[in-house]
Amino acid sequence: MRLEVKVPQLSESVAEATLLSWNLKPGEPVKQGQNLIDIETDKVMMELPAPQGGVLVEILREAGSAVKSGEPIAIIDTEGKATAVAPPETAVVATTTAATPAAQAAPGSLPAMPSAAKMMSEHGIDPAAVDGSGRGGRITKTDVLAYIAPPQTTPVQPAVPQVQPALVAGRSDNRVPMTRLRARVAERLVESQQGTATLTTFNEVNMQPVMDLRKRYGERFEKDHGVKLGFMGFFVKAACAALKKFPVVNASVDGNDIVYHNYCDIGIAVAAPRGLVVPIIRDADQLSIAEIEKTIADFGVRARENRLGMDDLSGGTFSISNGGVFGSMLSTPIINPPQSAILGIHATKERPVVENGQVVVRPMNYLALSYDHRIIDGREAVLTLVAIKDALEDPARLLLDL
Repeated sequence: MRLEVKVPQLSESVAEATLLSWNLKPGEPVKQGQNLIDIETDKVMMELPAPQGGVLVEILREAGSAVKSGEPIAIIDTEGKATAVAPPETAVVATTTAATPAAQAAPGSLPAMPSAAKMMSEHGIDPAAVDGSGRGGRITKTDVLAYIAPPQTTPVQPAVPQVQPALVAGRSDNRVPMTRLRARVAERLVESQQGTATLTTFNEVNMQPVMDLRKRYGERFEKDHGVKLGFMGFFVKAACAALKKFPVVNASVDGNDIVYHNYCDIGIAVAAPRGLVVPIIRDADQLSIAEIEKTIADFGVRARENRLGMDDLSGGTFSISNGGVFGSMLSTPIINPPQSAILGIHATKERPVVENGQVVVRPMNYLALSYDHRIIDGREAVLTLVAIKDALEDPARLLLDL
């Protein structure tokens, strides 16, 4: 029986996806659940497993094609027999026997798709030099193409040729296409800048009380909950408490309407191999700090392994960006539409501050709240940030709902 393999259902916010490299050729056998091809959207990269076993008899859409939900891209004959000379694994081994020693080590040293391994062998590329963007760091054909893309050389014509000619000799540029994720991020950032009236307000918070709690209860917390007690759990809880006091900061604009959300779905910016992603903690206001920390830890692992799904990245009413993990001291985060505000947190550093007329040293963190001035007035924005500051400097407020 001839069975059509179709693009899985994409989320409503994703119009199309891009096919990466096929793992099989027409005529080769396929097992049920075997990954046929990786599909990249502007949010995630996912595998397309074979719905049934049989033989891949036809590829309808080539690698690099833009596809939509439900579109047929291949045909499997569930009763057919293989006609190919060898499966991909054998073909890779046969190809690598004539390759350089570095390429021969590819299958055993770093995970790579068959087509990527073959291409590295043909070009004598050391797999260790190629950054893999596939699941678990696997090297895809797209990664190899990006590595070997020939430079686009543009001759430089100095205004005065006789002056410093050595500075321009041998210069070149490398041009590579944006990934779908990077292109979408760029589009969203420009959309945010052009579609919102963005302002940013700043404050500083003394992190000593939170640090004292972590020092006092951190070991027991990890033992009881199986996750470390970090800072983000406190920031998320403090943000949720502030959003309840000032619900317009948790709202969004829809045409001429303001949509107030009676829940807190908090987006947490996470760095992934393919770029920045913002998975969502659903109903964060209803979760304990332990549950929030577990969720964030899980996001981090799945982001590094490219295992975040579309549901993980869709929605959100408010976001938190932590530039402090990279050493940022101060920044103005960009709002993630259709949200109306985002909290930026930064590196905690010891600084001299004045308390009760005395100069003392405290671990201070600068906070930044960017907000859409179309619906959020300066008063609400400033008071929201003050509420977050107060909750962090007196964590008991989070327990007493004050």
